[in-house]
Amino acid sequence: MEEELKMPEHIAIIMDGNRRWARAQGKQPSEGHKAGAETLRQIAKDCNNLGIKYLTVYAFSTENWKRSKEEVSYLMFLLKSYLKDFAKKANKENIKIKVLGNIDILEKDLQKSILNAIDETKNCTGLTLNIAFNYGGRAEIVNAAKKIANKIENNQLNIEDIDESLFAENLYTENQPDPDILIRPGGELRISNYLLWQLAYTEFFFVQKFWPEFTKQDLLEIIEEFNKRNRKFGGK
Repeated sequence: MEEELKMPEHIAIIMDGNRRWARAQGKQPSEGHKAGAETLRQIAKDCNNLGIKYLTVYAFSTENWKRSKEEVSYLMFLLKSYLKDFAKKANKENIKIKVLGNIDILEKDLQKSILNAIDETKNCTGLTLNIAFNYGGRAEIVNAAKKIANKIENNQLNIEDIDESLFAENLYTENQPDPDILIRPGGELRISNYLLWQLAYTEFFFVQKFWPEFTKQDLLEIIEEFNKRNRKFGGK
């Protein structure tokens, strides 16, 4: 089936359902997040092997700080471990890491891990894995507006220069195509402040199973369905 499918260039995923999966298994939330990280590791490899160029995953939102201190601390630890492992295997995996979001408020140790993983994988030519961490779609748009305003204030731009293309260049996903597909496991039917600009013409797929249960077969079935859809982009 893989050979017959036209692969999307960019897939976005809201990795939802880790905690609910853990509860259903009688486990702690941390076990759900750990299982979700393993699923991401495998799906990133699958996307890379399929020739998909960009995978953007929602790992930690600006609203997730409201969770318990213990859960937030574990998610920080998990990201740091994940990035260190990826940085070590950069040449083998050939996956480039990028982190979307405001990392300035994170602990220095975690910032160092993020910057190291970005640097270690910068020459990789396979999949670009965008990890949205301390990310919010509205915050991203406000941040882009501030960057453009600063350039105007410093006489680097004129107001007349502002168009959709210029605005996109000031988002975290600069120089990347918008997602072709958005996948949300976990049964919820919303986008939760995720990639609000970039999802304008994305095809949405909502999956009932939780993220730790998501497999390559699920991914291929979604891509197969994506191939059947007629994307008009506002045209006839």
